[in-house]
Parts: sequence; C-alpha cells; structure tokens
Amino acid sequence: MDDVSPRHRQVALSRRRLGLIGLALLGTGGGWWALYRYRPPHDAGLLSVAEAHGLSRAGALWLIDIRTPAEWRRTGLPEGAVPLDMRRDDFEAALRQLVAGDPERPIALICAGGVRSARLSRRLVAAGFDRIRDVPEGLYGSSAGPGWLASQLPVTPWEG
Repeated sequence: MDDVSPRHRQVALSRRRLGLIGLALLGTGGGWWALYRYRPPHDAGLLSVAEAHGLSRAGALWLIDIRTPAEWRRTGLPEGAVPLDMRRDDFEAALRQLVAGDPERPIALICAGGVRSARLSRRLVAAGFDRIRDVPEGLYGSSAGPGWLASQLPVTPWEG
C-alpha cells in the first residue's frame, strides 16, 4: 500500500467508513428509516388527521398545507387546506397576512409525513406564533398514524 497516493488512501478510508455506517444501519433492523422520519421536538400541539379535518371543516382552525406545488398537483390538497409553500422567502409574512382576518383561530400545519411540519412548527413558535398545531401523520402517514390519504379523508384537486 506504500505505492498508493495519499488522496487514494483517503478515498479508500472514506468508503470504508461509509460501509461501516451502512452495516450499522442495516443492523438496526431498518433504523435508517427512523432517522429519515425523525421529527424534532417542539412546543406546538399535535392533531391527528381526523381531528385536523373535523376542526378545519367546522372553521375552528386554519389547515395549512406546507408542501410544494408539485406535491399538491400529485395528491391534491386535504379538504379545507390552504396551500402555502414553506420554501417561500416570505412564508411567515404570507401566513400572518392569511390569518389576519381571524388571528385567534389556531393554525395546523400538514406536510407529507410530519417532518417538515414539525420543523416549521418549531420555527413558527420561536417566531411568536402561539396557536400552532402540527399534524404529524401528514398525507402519507408516519409513526404518528396512517395519514390523510390512508384514512380516506377527502382531498380536493389543486388548481395551480
């Protein structure tokens, strides 16, 4: 191995490390999926998809779908949800403007599987939003539950 360049040696070590990490994750019985589905803790309340649907339908909360337009196009929107792409630079300002007509109504965030809604809930609580709720099941389900689609709750086409 003396005739191998230092750069080649470094690449070989990196590959070995990646292999060991891969074996460790395989040894956890699919623990990689748990890492992918990790939802950061936050101070927002949690709602099931059924609760979010019922409260939204009754006009008791704002249901905000924070996914992307491509995702809205693919699945449609949860019935009663307002699409607001969380990647917008002016997301917080747009959300404040949206709820200005009824600022006392709680805001529930929903995404595909609960990861983005948890992260955004945390950010919004830190920014002073005090009525944030998270729907951790999302549209596709997560460890929190089966999700909007599997629960056969209604969706509406996105007219983007």
